[in-house]
Amino acid sequence: MSFSVNTNASAFLALQNLHKTNKDLARVQTRINTGLKVSSAKDDAATYAIAQTLRGDVAGLGAVSNSLKRAGSSLDVAIAAAEAVSDLLIEMKEKAVAAKDSGLDTASRQSLSRDFAQLRDQITSIIENAEFNGVNAVKANGRDISAITDPTASKTLNIAAQDLSLGGANVAISAGQTIDTVAFASLAVDQLTAAIDNVNASLSTLGAGAKRLEIQQSFVAKLSGTIEVGIGNLVDADLAKEAANLQALQVKQQLGLQALSIANQSPSSILSLFR
Repeated sequence: MSFSVNTNASAFLALQNLHKTNKDLARVQTRINTGLKVSSAKDDAATYAIAQTLRGDVAGLGAVSNSLKRAGSSLDVAIAAAEAVSDLLIEMKEKAVAAKDSGLDTASRQSLSRDFAQLRDQITSIIENAEFNGVNAVKANGRDISAITDPTASKTLNIAAQDLSLGGANVAISAGQTIDTVAFASLAVDQLTAAIDNVNASLSTLGAGAKRLEIQQSFVAKLSGTIEVGIGNLVDADLAKEAANLQALQVKQQLGLQALSIANQSPSSILSLFR
């Protein structure tokens, strides 16, 4: 072993070890602070890139969930309107059947016709107001209800609009129709019987669409949760392990400082050679 006051190899080695310990300690402290073992591309470029891609998928699924919720709300409004129309048609049929009775006096039939007209006009009011977020799926030429189902918005789920307006494909009763004669009442009964069947079929379509949206929403929530767990498996730190590492590195740091102090004192031993 040579002695030199210009070069202290022991001090250099102790300093290098101390730098490594400090670097490891800083990395452990970052993991504890962030809860992540991979918080940037510098930690693990490949894993960070995979995690970022998966985070993008989760963000896309968030948009899918919002789209499904909006579609579900529009569909709820359409179903509520269709149910109300169905109830009104049943009441109108009751009035029409009563007015069809040839033994009924004119005043009573006219009274029934006025009630019929009120119910008829209420259908129009309901149809015109059955709108959510700009979508009305039960008026004439109404918009289909649509929602995206994947993170790239390349796939959609569509529920066809149902025309429940007066004089439309499903409800043949016209906007000005009355039942003030036996003939008119008889015609109305036939039309209302068909309209009730048609509206019930529309309700079935809308209800099935609501079930599809519900299933898709549930799937998206589960998929998003599964991906988030996968991201955690890739980048989350084991805090119990990091706590143990922190204690070990703090002790190692103190020992490294002590070793450096001892190494820095070694050149002074040369002085003893000149006594």
